Amino acid sequence: MSTEENKRLMREVFEALGRGDSRPYLDALDDDFSFTITGHNPWSRTIQGKEAVRRELYGPLFAQFADRYTAQLVNLIAEGDYVVVEHHGCVTTKKGQLYNNEYCLVCRLEGGKLKSMKEYADSLLVDRVLDPPPWAKAAQPA
Repeated sequence: MSTEENKRLMREVFEALGRGDSRPYLDALDDDFSFTITGHNPWSRTIQGKEAVRRELYGPLFAQFADRYTAQLVNLIAEGDYVVVEHHGCVTTKKGQLYNNEYCLVCRLEGGKLKSMKEYADSLLVDRVLDPPPWAKAAQPA
């Protein structure tokens, strides 16, 4: 796909996320999609495979949310197979805390599908508001 087609796909994905509709995003993920969360917090790691990302990342993450997560698109920059997305995520946790993070995502697309995503976000907010994911709890010494 061209740079403009990749940019259009990501704009459509994030416009849907802005309405709380995650279906276009999930449909855009390639089966061997990889998601990297940068930083040094319990959520930081790379997860390989669409189903693993859904199960190991989105399952435990969205289980903490009291309402529907939305993403407000701020900016898109694209060149070739890469689209950089700046957005604000908005949601309230079941503990009643706001988890309104700011993100920069470096996305690689191929053939109209998301192949990889690298997330940069406020890791201090992640630590303060979110409970650690199951894999981080399992890795803690007893």
